[in-house]
Amino acid sequence: MFGFDEETFLAQHESTIALREDIEKALLTAQERGFTNLFLVGAGGTYANMLAHEEFVRRRSSFPVRAVIASEFVLTSDSRFGSDSVAIFTSASGTTEDTLAAVVFAKEKGALTIGLTGYPDSPLAQATDIALITAPKAWPFDVQLLLFTAKLLSTRGEFDDYEKLAEELKLLPGLLLKVAAQADPLAEEFARKHRATDYHFLVGSGNVWGLTYLYSMCVLEEMQWLRTTRVHASEFFHGSLELIEEDTSMILFFGEDETRPLMERVRRFAEKYSNDVNVFDSADYPLEGISPEFRSLLSPVVLDTVTDRISKHLARERDHSLDIRRYYRVVEY
Repeated sequence: MFGFDEETFLAQHESTIALREDIEKALLTAQERGFTNLFLVGAGGTYANMLAHEEFVRRRSSFPVRAVIASEFVLTSDSRFGSDSVAIFTSASGTTEDTLAAVVFAKEKGALTIGLTGYPDSPLAQATDIALITAPKAWPFDVQLLLFTAKLLSTRGEFDDYEKLAEELKLLPGLLLKVAAQADPLAEEFARKHRATDYHFLVGSGNVWGLTYLYSMCVLEEMQWLRTTRVHASEFFHGSLELIEEDTSMILFFGEDETRPLMERVRRFAEKYSNDVNVFDSADYPLEGISPEFRSLLSPVVLDTVTDRISKHLARERDHSLDIRRYYRVVEY
């Protein structure tokens, strides 16, 4: 597969699975302190990546959890946030300035801070109370966040299958390798078809809404300088549908949770009024060995693997490296 290093891919994903014991210890530390709420703090893609896990807890528990954008959080805070809070921060590089400022803010408030990154000597790892380190550049953070939140719910008697889930997650690196191989021809076809397309309309729902938001802003916009619209399926019919024309490139992300009917409704409309509807559905990937009740929890990481193949092929077809930036970390702002 173009732009794909199997050995690195497996090592990165295996390193996230290997954190299980350390994650459980971090949760135990938090419980011994008596924490009463959880804040998931990110910036850009890391914030978007956290939305699925906020939703996971919120659907099953009354335990307060909130995903927040780091820079806004520092300015507006939250009346619940304080010494009885736990704040989890993620940064692949461990150097994201907005996130680091939020760590300082959280420590000033007395919260327990947990950092997820791929670099033990990074500012994030050094600044947080507990640093959970993966292989360099391991992305996304879904496994670590899922292990933490699922274990939290388990200790509260609100998720009975934690041990089963954690065991099955050991299969994930190999399964995602198969996902990448299965998705690759579709990704290459999409990239060839859309090498000159300068506008895409993305729709998602439920626990893949964060992935939709992330792919629109952090990849197509930031890494490919393409114009996009992103909208939640539940809001599509409240204004955004007016932008659809017969040549509009529509990218629809389907997960496997209760919100699929929202996406089916969008799909019916899209296929009626656009001739360029592209559906990427986590249900298309077998995931042998994963119990049916866990599949929806893994939709975000499955689709992240799919979109990574799209990104690599799109960058090649457009002769536009995923690494170049005009402004981000290039100029002062």
